[in-house]
Amino acid sequence: MNILVTGGTGFIGRWVVGRLLKDGQKVWVLDNLANSSLENVNEFMDNENLQMVKIMDLKDRESLKELFRDTKFDLCYHLAASINVQDSIDDPETTFNNDTVATFYLLEECRKQHVKIVFMSTCMVYARASEEHGIDEQSPIKPASPYAGAKIAAENMVLSYFFAYGLPVVVVRPFNTYGPFQRTGGEGGVVAIFIHNKLKGEPLNIYGDGTQSRDLLYVEDCADFVVEAGYNDQLKGEIVNAGTGEDISINHLAELIADEQVPIHHIPHIHPQSEIQKLLCNFQKAEKTLFWTPKVTIEEGIKQTEKWIQSTFHRKDRFKS
Repeated sequence: MNILVTGGTGFIGRWVVGRLLKDGQKVWVLDNLANSSLENVNEFMDNENLQMVKIMDLKDRESLKELFRDTKFDLCYHLAASINVQDSIDDPETTFNNDTVATFYLLEECRKQHVKIVFMSTCMVYARASEEHGIDEQSPIKPASPYAGAKIAAENMVLSYFFAYGLPVVVVRPFNTYGPFQRTGGEGGVVAIFIHNKLKGEPLNIYGDGTQSRDLLYVEDCADFVVEAGYNDQLKGEIVNAGTGEDISINHLAELIADEQVPIHHIPHIHPQSEIQKLLCNFQKAEKTLFWTPKVTIEEGIKQTEKWIQSTFHRKDRFKS
């Protein structure tokens, strides 16, 4: 198939691209590089099925129209987004434009050619997890940040194109994804930040009391889920979750990563109003419809992520010398 991946040089995007190339698909990548680097897809550059890596902002409607005029796509994975919660609180307009308006522009091009679209949403749209069953696709949503609000707005636009135009669409809501190629600063991801700090001999800083919990999904498992959602024909016009079905408190995660090698500190929360106390995924729908289950344990995932972050230190050292 001819497949377009927006945000394809990003953390999850580059793993989705890798899986698609492995499957023998012809892949086009779009990214504005706001949250990523071309280095993330270096290993794929010689792959004959990688058709294009184009630096482009989806809000550039003329360039987007030109791309769709030049190529007939079979499938689009829309992963491009502003993903920083604090940035969305400080500057909601940018997040709304990147996550909602740009999605509308892409939907319009997909509608004209009847291109199936898989829209990457987030578990941050949900309210607190049910203690018993975890969060499923029917669980209540809560736009606790402009990031979550923009994603919900985009989700609704995507689903409306299924009901109004019969456009095949799927909304995917992966839970907290971590692994190699995730950014290690800012809001890059708690696992990556903790590991990075430990390797530098710095304290692990926990916002709040650390009792908040997360369902941590390894990035290769996430990419497999996203790709399978595009291949599958049963989920048109639907939302589907992916996670591990197990949550871990931030305190326990910090202890696991620190391994008594660095101190753990608790500091005041920078955006307590947008914190979700408990995130626990119920992924039965993905298991039933996509035959997908996560394969990588948290212990193995942390090990692989630490190995990768350590290798980035070595690369920087070689560059300096």
